Amino acid sequence: MTDPSSHTEEKDAKARAFLRLLRIMDELREQCPWDRKQTMETLRPLTIEETYELGDAILNDDLEGVKQELGDLLLHMVFYARIGREKDAFDIQDVLNTVCDKLVRRHPHIYGDVQVNDEEEVKANWERIKLQEKQAVAGKEGSVLDGVPRGLPSLVKAIRIQDKARGVGFDWEYKDQVWEKVHEELNELKAEVQAGSEKIAAEVGDVLFSVVNYARFLGVDPDEALERTNRKFIQRFQFLERASRADGKRMGEMSLEEMDRYWERSKRAD
Repeated sequence: MTDPSSHTEEKDAKARAFLRLLRIMDELREQCPWDRKQTMETLRPLTIEETYELGDAILNDDLEGVKQELGDLLLHMVFYARIGREKDAFDIQDVLNTVCDKLVRRHPHIYGDVQVNDEEEVKANWERIKLQEKQAVAGKEGSVLDGVPRGLPSLVKAIRIQDKARGVGFDWEYKDQVWEKVHEELNELKAEVQAGSEKIAAEVGDVLFSVVNYARFLGVDPDEALERTNRKFIQRFQFLERASRADGKRMGEMSLEEMDRYWERSKRAD
């Protein structure tokens, strides 16, 4: 049987580590010229960069990197809370209590008497409660899609839009229906290209949106899948460059057939 005191000691150690971070943040904000100068606006691009670095570490299965990047992001959260306290707007206690209260409200199947059968019902409840919260704050009817940040990259935004629509039941029933939609959009794009239409860009967007939808039905994160393909292309193209250079050839001076042979070698090297 596990000693209950060991759990208490572990929790105390975690609390001490968090309090240490808060103390260091206070010291830096008060004593370091760089930290004193920062605002929420100057931190924003750095936070975005740290988030992408965390994403890279996750894709690389670099657990040590994940630990480091999570620490960097946690530092940023504490930094924003410190600035919020200086503005008499909120502090870290408010931040923590706000997210705790939200988690309790949006998990009525854990903290209430709501019954759910699967994760889809959990997500549907989450979106329904979230929409009710936003309507209560705004004092008017809102949109399920209001919570999708405008500044998200287009591919990620498409995923979030589709997820939120699905959360309220607006979705295809079967993946075969979505596959048919992909083909429909491809045929429409082909027709517009052949006609030399001004609608080509719009049709390309429709094709991409439908492919994102199909990936979602397959349980594939299209943003992650595309990033892995980007990395694979970079790896193979750089192999092509190295191998052709070793043979005394120069990029830009080879025929497509020559480059394709190196490309096939790079695929075999994988």
